[in-house]
Amino acid sequence: MVHTDVLVVGAGPVGLTAAVELRRRGVDCRIVDRLPSRLPFAKAVGIQPRTLEIWDRMGLARAALDAAVPMRGQLLYVNGTERMRIDLELPPEVPYGFAVLPQYETERLLDDHLARWDTRIERGTELVSFEQDADGVTSRLTTSTGDEQELRSRYLIGCDGAHSVVRRTLGLAFEGSAFPEEYMLGDVEVDWSLPPGYSVRSLHRSDGKTDDILVCIPLPGRSRYRMSMPVPPELSTQGQRGGGEIAHGLEGGRAPGLAHIQAVLDRLSPQPTTASAMRWSSVFRISHRLVDRYADDRVFVAGDAAHIHPPTGAQGMNTGIQDAYNLAWKLTLALAGTANPGLLDSYDAERRPVGEEVVGRTVRHAVEGIQTDPEDPATLMMREAQLLVAYPDSPIVGPDSPVADGVRSGDRAPDCGGLVGDIATFPMRLYDLLRDRDHVLLLYADDEEAAAGFGELAASARQLAHGRMDACAVLAADVPAGGDPGLPVVHDSRGEFRRGYHAQGSTAFLIRPDGYVGVRQSPAARPELAAHLAGVFRT
Repeated sequence: MVHTDVLVVGAGPVGLTAAVELRRRGVDCRIVDRLPSRLPFAKAVGIQPRTLEIWDRMGLARAALDAAVPMRGQLLYVNGTERMRIDLELPPEVPYGFAVLPQYETERLLDDHLARWDTRIERGTELVSFEQDADGVTSRLTTSTGDEQELRSRYLIGCDGAHSVVRRTLGLAFEGSAFPEEYMLGDVEVDWSLPPGYSVRSLHRSDGKTDDILVCIPLPGRSRYRMSMPVPPELSTQGQRGGGEIAHGLEGGRAPGLAHIQAVLDRLSPQPTTASAMRWSSVFRISHRLVDRYADDRVFVAGDAAHIHPPTGAQGMNTGIQDAYNLAWKLTLALAGTANPGLLDSYDAERRPVGEEVVGRTVRHAVEGIQTDPEDPATLMMREAQLLVAYPDSPIVGPDSPVADGVRSGDRAPDCGGLVGDIATFPMRLYDLLRDRDHVLLLYADDEEAAAGFGELAASARQLAHGRMDACAVLAADVPAGGDPGLPVVHDSRGEFRRGYHAQGSTAFLIRPDGYVGVRQSPAARPELAAHLAGVFRT
């Protein structure tokens, strides 16, 4: 029997993220996918700013930026008249904007990144069944040659989509329902003169109701869009599915032709235009469902295996990537024997509430329209960018010291600039310090006395974390580093860290491997920091 630490089932963006993060940390894993090759379809295309932040820390952001195009906003038309123009603007301290990248390109980038650790997708390999016990999971696989193989792993991650074998085998509830409407997708080029980088939403309304819709998402390439619209009767797949099947995603049957796409453009395009160069097309359905739990002992589900919902706001793939990113570092500690016994339970505790919120919000926006959301536009933009995801109620964050404003335990760690070292005198970003690292302890001081003892505190924290932690002192611009501080030092030359984190006096921020603040403590002191670390690491 073959052995590995983790078996990842499904090689879409979610499974590939899990595999990359595990291999990057030295974990032995295999990733299998039943498909013989990558699908050439622009399914999930929206890349949220938070995902780009994650890719930054993974060392993947530069390749993604080279391949993607910016998403600048949305144009809304009703009965041929422009009614609204939304510009996707974020606060200046957010390092990345919104982007568009076809799913097959996202998978290519992650696959190439994974190859750095001599790991490749095992194509044409399908999970047939598995059983778990106290020590691991035994999986039965069929390979591309038709051979059967038994694989023993310590953990199994199901990233195998809406029709997940892993979820069904575990018997997880997947409550929800399907929308009755059917849509068709087409990847085409058009010759209109609408501004590039803007999605187009064109509606026809009669008697106060929307009875026709066209949605166009810009893609890399000249005047190229992924268009979606209601399916005509001759392409409908209604009634073709079995009663127990989940109606979500691309359907089989007849694919739309260019004439079907052109007919909708003739009705709804804001300008007269001709579609051409169709790369692919399909009919698709939408459901909204959420599992009752994200884990069962040694087996986990992530991405569409755990949550499906309308594509409104490009939340699905990005949420799944964050699922995998959250889980991988925890599995790494568990496999190394350095995790608190309850650490893996925090995956469900942190990620299921996020999935529940995303499913609820996307359903509301699909039914009522995003313009009906009660949040103010700036907050809504940050939420759509997935920059407001936080874990304040997580069992593994805190305890927090009282703070009126600023970054708290469980919050996303925001970026800032103007950090200057003693050797590299050019300004750095905070994310430069965090890249390719796991836990990072940031110790802030605004005077020399407050910084006293930082070296000893960092050494103690490293010991409690079994050496799986880096530390850095962030000092106000006028505070000297001292002769031998015992840890790297940067100066907050422009005060951006102090303002962004509302840091004062002596303050400790422990940044987790997934870019969230595990604990904020002021003044920085060993007992409080040790209490937090005991909830994450084995004592």
